[in-house]
Formats: sequence, C-alpha cells, structure tokens
Amino acid sequence: MNVFVTVGTTSFDKLISTVTSPTFLKVLQSRGYTSLTAQIGRYHHPIPAGPDGFSVRCYAYSPSIQDDIAAADLVISHAGAGTALEVLRLGKPLIVVINEDLMGNHQTELADELVRGGHVFSATPRTLEAVFSESDPVKLKPFQKADPAVFREFLECVATS
Repeated sequence: MNVFVTVGTTSFDKLISTVTSPTFLKVLQSRGYTSLTAQIGRYHHPIPAGPDGFSVRCYAYSPSIQDDIAAADLVISHAGAGTALEVLRLGKPLIVVINEDLMGNHQTELADELVRGGHVFSATPRTLEAVFSESDPVKLKPFQKADPAVFREFLECVATS
C-alpha cells in the first residue's frame, strides 16, 4: 500500500519533516503501508531512508501529480483547494494538513468544511501522527461530483433575472 504526500507549489517543511521522520514511517508501516511517495517542493533537508521493507521516494515538482494520486491508497496533503478537490474527485482517502504558518490562512476554513462534510480528516504537522493512527478511511464519505446541469440552470436563472 502506498501513501502519497504533496505540498503543492508551496513550501511546507514541517509537513515533509513529519512524514519522512523515522517514527512516522514506522507508524505507516505498522498500518500495512509499504511505500511513501512525496512531492516535497522546496524542501532541502536530508530525507532518511525508510525502515526495512519500506520504500521512500521524493521529488520536488512534477507537471502533474494525478498519476501519484491515482496510485495512492492514502493521500496526505497541504490543505490547498485545488489539490484537495483533485484528490476527492479521484475518490482517494485524504488527510489535509493545515500549514499554520501561513498568513490569512484559508486552509483552515476549507479543511473545517470538508471535515464537517465527512470527506477528509484534518491535522497539523504536530497532530498528524495521532490523526493518522485514529483515522479509518472507510468512514469517509465520497465527495459529490459537480453536476454541470445545476450550474447551467443557475446561469440561465441569473441571465433571465
């Protein structure tokens, strides 16, 4: 089983240092995961090797992370709207990690709304291990795909008003 981690186009060193720590990698392995793929952005610190029988692969950026998301059994991501919606559209279990260091943090609002809907789990780098250990992806509700007809009807209503 594979975990995919992404920080998007931002720098989120606390998330990467948390998910690549030997302690967290052992927790992943204890839950049956065998590999971690991480899109690490501008992170420039050494990445430790995983425990025996556990693979760790990291890269800075990619034109598309869709294949990594599709191959993942679990996604751990910054709480950016674009990434969260892409992961949910692909039907993957998601833990959004809020970057508390951002000014005017919209990530908290998005994460709270997605948690209220039962679509994601939410954490900070400090609480990620506990949230992961207590989470059960089976309990997450699928995210409803957008219905273009509803949007079209809305536009027609607005245009005729």
